[in-house]
Amino acid sequence: MSFSYLLQHSPFFFVSLCSIAGLMVGSFLNVVIYRLPKMMEREWRQQCAGLRGEPVEVVPPFNIVFPRSICPHCGYKITALENIPVASYIFLKGRCSQCHASISARYPVVEVLTGFISGFIAWHFGYGLTAFAALAFVWAMIALAFIDMDTQLLPDDITLPLLWGGLLVNLGNGFTDIHSAIIGTVAGYLALWSVYWCYKLITGREGMGYGDFKLLAVIGAWLGWQMLPLVILFSSLTGAIVGVGLIIIAKHGHHVPIPFGPYLVGGGLVALFWGNQINSAYFGLF
Repeated sequence: MSFSYLLQHSPFFFVSLCSIAGLMVGSFLNVVIYRLPKMMEREWRQQCAGLRGEPVEVVPPFNIVFPRSICPHCGYKITALENIPVASYIFLKGRCSQCHASISARYPVVEVLTGFISGFIAWHFGYGLTAFAALAFVWAMIALAFIDMDTQLLPDDITLPLLWGGLLVNLGNGFTDIHSAIIGTVAGYLALWSVYWCYKLITGREGMGYGDFKLLAVIGAWLGWQMLPLVILFSSLTGAIVGVGLIIIAKHGHHVPIPFGPYLVGGGLVALFWGNQINSAYFGLF
């Protein structure tokens, strides 16, 4: 029995394989979430120095693959055996093997979350190009959500390729037709762009960043304009509930910014898995 036969005819095998792949990708996403904002900051500093006519500082290479991961407390280089998704964290009891400093539980959380959603995608869509496209979409969205939570940034290095990727996938009617995808791209961007400028004209403050416009455009490019009302409604309600909760429970200041990207990502995932059923049920009422 061949490997390709198992993938196509054994749902259990396909789901298991995607779950394991998701765990490994989640480990890589942890690197992206941590390093990409720092890479952007380095680039901005070099650009600013060049604009000011100052000498550009020569710094050691720092990117997604180099240098090796280290403990931020003692600088110990993490070995391959200490970098196995979830298992290493459990074996090390959540602490560095050298200095015994605590390792953030966020690392295994991202790995488990990515593994679980990857398996769910395999079960939901079954073997095929749609499932593989959905995996790429969701992996990128997970990275964006956590980067935004940490830094309130939604890097163009992820959003722009993801936007073009969505349009390419829908050239073959992957998740929607190409016309709906193009309209969704434009409508997604303009929807939050309009909210941004209305809020700024009324209050004199910026209510969100341009990365949020691009992220909703990405969702429109992948899922079509028909899903945008659901995504906006879900993200707005969820964001409002969490925001009010932070103000009441955590004494979060009214003017302290809250990243909106994670809620858009949540709305995008709801639309990806259940958007058609929700829209059909809603319009069926009328």
